[in-house]
Amino acid sequence: MISSDSGNIKTVEVCFSPALIHLHDVSSSVVVVIDILRATSSICVAFHHGVRSIVPVASVEDSKAYREKGFLVGAERNGEMLDGFDLGNSPFSFMDPKVKGRDIALSTTNGTQAIAAAGGASMLVAGSFLNLDYLSEWLIRQDKNVLLLCSGWKNSFNLEDTLFAGAVAERLLPHFGLNRMRDAVLASMHLYSLAKDDLNAFLEQSSHRKRLEKLQIEKDIEYCLTPNLAPVIPVLVDGALVNMTA
Repeated sequence: MISSDSGNIKTVEVCFSPALIHLHDVSSSVVVVIDILRATSSICVAFHHGVRSIVPVASVEDSKAYREKGFLVGAERNGEMLDGFDLGNSPFSFMDPKVKGRDIALSTTNGTQAIAAAGGASMLVAGSFLNLDYLSEWLIRQDKNVLLLCSGWKNSFNLEDTLFAGAVAERLLPHFGLNRMRDAVLASMHLYSLAKDDLNAFLEQSSHRKRLEKLQIEKDIEYCLTPNLAPVIPVLVDGALVNMTA
C-alpha cells in the first residue's frame, strides 16, 4: 500500500529534524524517536541488559539531580561522556552488569532533546537498527499513524537516522498509506535502498561518522548499525522509558 490521502487508513510520515516537528500532528501518532549514533541505540541496549527504566532529560543538571533519588546518571555532549556521571552514550557502557534492575536518568546532545520535542505524541517509542524488526512488527499492531522522528545533529539533517526511517517505512508500507507529506518517506526509502547492503560503507563520509571517528569509537558505530540484536520496545510512560516487552 503506497497511496492514501483519505479514509481511515493509517499513515507513516518522516520528520528529518526536531526543528520541523511542528509541521506534523503528533497527537494522534506513535512517534518513533531515532538517534542511531547513539542515544536510541544505547537505550535499546540498556533495556536488553535489564535496565528497569530510563528518564530522558534535556539538561545535564537535571540528569545529575536524579542521583539523589537513587538513579544511575548519564550525560553526553558532542559525543563525549561528561565528568561526574556514571554513564555516557556508548551502547557498550549499558552492557555493564551494574545497570541491571536500575533506573537511569540520561541526557544526550540530540536523542533526549528529540524526545522532549515530541512531548505531545499519542505514544512515543525509541527506535534503532538494534530493534528494527521487533519495532516494525509492534508498530503494525498499534493501528495508529506513525511519525518517524530523526534526531539529527543539533536540529540539522543527518544520514544515519534517515536511513533507519527508510528501513522502518519499507517494512510498514504494505500495511500503511502515505499522506500528502510523503516526500520525506519516499526520500528515506530511496536512500535506504541504496545503503542497505552495506550501511557502514554508505555512511563512511557522513558528518556524524567523522565526528565520532575522532573519538575513536568505531566499534560503537559498527554495533549501532547491526540489526535486531535487542528485542525490546522502549515506550515513554509517565515521563520514563520502559520496555514494553518485559
